[in-house]
Amino acid sequence: MSAAQPPRREVVTGVPRGARRRPGHAPARSEISEQTPLGTVYVRSLMRSQLRAALYALGMLALLVGTLPLLFAFPTAVLGSFSSPEPFVWVALGVAVYPVMWLIARWYVRRAERNERDFTGLVEGR
Repeated sequence: MSAAQPPRREVVTGVPRGARRRPGHAPARSEISEQTPLGTVYVRSLMRSQLRAALYALGMLALLVGTLPLLFAFPTAVLGSFSSPEPFVWVALGVAVYPVMWLIARWYVRRAERNERDFTGLVEGR
């Protein structure tokens, strides 16, 4: 009987030349278009980040609109029942609420565009 020789050791120093990524080849794009599990993870991550931004904006709008009744009750609580809160209501709605809503909407659009730009950079390999 001859003694079995151990397998020869092989040193791996990098990715084999044939398996290296070609320039202009975006593996993530093919993963998404072929609907592989990895492509599904990419798309879900984009959807999650967009949903997170939308829920944050919706929460801020709900907080803004939800506090309006308290804001409208403020003049009668401070000045008493003899003064009319109508001018205060119009000022609050016309001057305070709409700019805040515009800022929230602007933030959301910029955040959604940044999420899409980051996703495109990931997919295209930039």
